[in-house]
Amino acid sequence: MHELFTRNRGLFNASLSLQALGDDLQVVIWGGERPHVGAVAVAEPRVSLSDPRRTTASSSVICLSGHKEDELARDAALRLAIVSRGAVAVTAGLHWDQLDADDIKNVLQLCDELIRDAENWLEAQREDE
Repeated sequence: MHELFTRNRGLFNASLSLQALGDDLQVVIWGGERPHVGAVAVAEPRVSLSDPRRTTASSSVICLSGHKEDELARDAALRLAIVSRGAVAVTAGLHWDQLDADDIKNVLQLCDELIRDAENWLEAQREDE
């Protein structure tokens, strides 16, 4: 299974690709003028320590020096691990020159929408099983 999601907001564009690896997922989030590898996060689902009826996830993140995609990669890995019920590796790298605070907010919202698209798609796939 392979799926690609793309979103645009004004001058900003980003994509998320999702590749099944058995029960696990490889996810890549990229966009901007110079896509790259900025951070990698891996998450796996587990039973919540506070409520055994809930599934949560644990993660590890590696962020390259000078890059700021660590929180994005971690958030995507955790969210997608919970929905997919498998291990998830996320590579993230987006770059635009000279962003101000509002631009950064728009890019983060764009990425949140991509992750939500992937969550919804994974939930629909699970319902079809």
